Amino acid sequence: MSLIKFLDQFNDDEFNSEAKDKFLSRKDALGKMTDFSKKLTLAALPLGAISAFSSPAKAQSTDELIGVLNYALTLEHLENEFYAMGNAQSGLIPSGKDADIFMQIGKHEQQHVDFLIDTIGTLGGEPIEKPTFDFTVGSAFDPFNVYDQFLALSQAFEDTGVRAYKGQAPAVQGVPQVLTAALAIHSVEARHASEVRRLRGLKGWITQAERGAGMPEATQAVYAGEDQTSQLGVEVTSVTDVGADGVTEAWDEFLTMEDVTNIASLFITS
Repeated sequence: MSLIKFLDQFNDDEFNSEAKDKFLSRKDALGKMTDFSKKLTLAALPLGAISAFSSPAKAQSTDELIGVLNYALTLEHLENEFYAMGNAQSGLIPSGKDADIFMQIGKHEQQHVDFLIDTIGTLGGEPIEKPTFDFTVGSAFDPFNVYDQFLALSQAFEDTGVRAYKGQAPAVQGVPQVLTAALAIHSVEARHASEVRRLRGLKGWITQAERGAGMPEATQAVYAGEDQTSQLGVEVTSVTDVGADGVTEAWDEFLTMEDVTNIASLFITS
């Protein structure tokens, strides 16, 4: 599948304490990756683009690449399973606009999973088994019976995806093909996030480090650091009349590998 064909599936016309213990015990289930924050963006590449890199400084070994793709596949399995379960739950998602949006997001997540599995196989690797998920986090949530909770977790997953992909850009800025793919996939995640946030009656973007009304305290890790007002060493509020709220809305800050792992691992049991 070409990169253009893959990205074309996501065009704008389709829709305009205990936690710490769980993290430590589930870290291994997320692929034992130590370099994910530098390489996740490679999951967005078609095989043709991967093979095009000839510089030893830029090329990834097959084992490294398969490891990165399997780590990405774990995260995509999580989102895909969440939306598959939500879309299958009778009476959970209101019919009409809401149902249409989540059916489309669900299709996107399935396409992500299929793409990664196919690419890993093409590289001669073994795709990881889908983990076992607990989206209730030990009965702390009830997202498949309470729509507001389903929306809250969806927002947390999508906002995490936006920040996770942004975190890869500095690591791949010297490789135009990878950077292009990273920014393209980042925009897809951003459209998902914006749609879900608006369904919840929020702005389509994040203000300060606010998670938004109705979001569980456990999701605050998704928004930590979003109150940054300095960019490239410049305190933006000092060179514009726009206040801190507006400045923080103009940029999304990245999440590190550890941040993403911590958030995702809470929902993985094995």
